Amino acid sequence: MGPVTTPAPVKTTSLLPAILVGGGVAGTFDLISAFATFGFNMPRGIAAGLIGRQAVQSGGAAFTWTLGVFLHYFIAFSAAAVYCFASRKLPFLKENFVVCGLFYGMGFYLVMNLIVLPLCALHLAGPYQLRGLLIGLLFHMFLIALPISLSLRMLSGDKGTLYDPANLPLQP
Repeated sequence: MGPVTTPAPVKTTSLLPAILVGGGVAGTFDLISAFATFGFNMPRGIAAGLIGRQAVQSGGAAFTWTLGVFLHYFIAFSAAAVYCFASRKLPFLKENFVVCGLFYGMGFYLVMNLIVLPLCALHLAGPYQLRGLLIGLLFHMFLIALPISLSLRMLSGDKGTLYDPANLPLQP
């Protein structure tokens, strides 16, 4: 028998920083926009999507408000995780982060409005107005998906990315 050789370790970079930053920034932008559009009690509406209309109509405002904020960020971090993990199999998601991020925003908006909201406890579905559709699409493209794709590009740590210290001009 010959010597036992072990395979060389495969270098993988952690996606956790990109997921945390991308999801956090996207969730914060979305939360600020939702507060500006729907008011400070908007998180109770998100909680109502899980537990029903009683979340908005009954007491327990602090709990349902906190649950809504938690669910809001859970969705944002989940969107970031899906994009980042997909980039492992589809490297063009990171290489062409602007275009792919914009298309991801469109898809994310459509999934939320055509699948998630109709299936939630409130059963929210159309009719949709063109103005709301366009604003929602643009918002999801530029303020949700683009920060996610940019964070993946900057924080993944692979060679050739914006984050690569070898690309910095002042090396000692």
